[in-house]
Amino acid sequence: MQEGMYAREWMLQIIRARMAFRKAVQNALKEKNTDITFEMLQVLCSLWQEQGISQQKLAERIFKGKACLTNLMNNLEKKGLVRREEDCTDRRNKRVYLTNEGVLFKERLNPILNDVYVFVEKKFGLEKVKKGCMELKDLHDVLESY
Repeated sequence: MQEGMYAREWMLQIIRARMAFRKAVQNALKEKNTDITFEMLQVLCSLWQEQGISQQKLAERIFKGKACLTNLMNNLEKKGLVRREEDCTDRRNKRVYLTNEGVLFKERLNPILNDVYVFVEKKFGLEKVKKGCMELKDLHDVLESY
């Protein structure tokens, strides 16, 4: 077998697993009538970790372009979950914050997301999940050193 083929297959399987995860989360969100998309969830999750970040930093964290993020932000603002404020140090930038409703929305979403995670642990097995997590952290470190 050609050198690097196993690593290539491993990366492909990681990508496929991410796509399957996304689909599972989208299905769970739709089933519970949350009226948000996976992409909106990515924005909210980033803001639950750190509020007041710039739109540029937010776009980098969720791997979206500026135009896509602007559309997401407009939709989240319409839903009353986020607000944007002008950056006092650079008027060209906007800082993004959760509204009170956005903060409370986390309480509604946590059980939905947790159901997906519990399902994976039960179907896949806790020990496999723990081992896979450690291996993916190691893979991250290797790739970061390239």
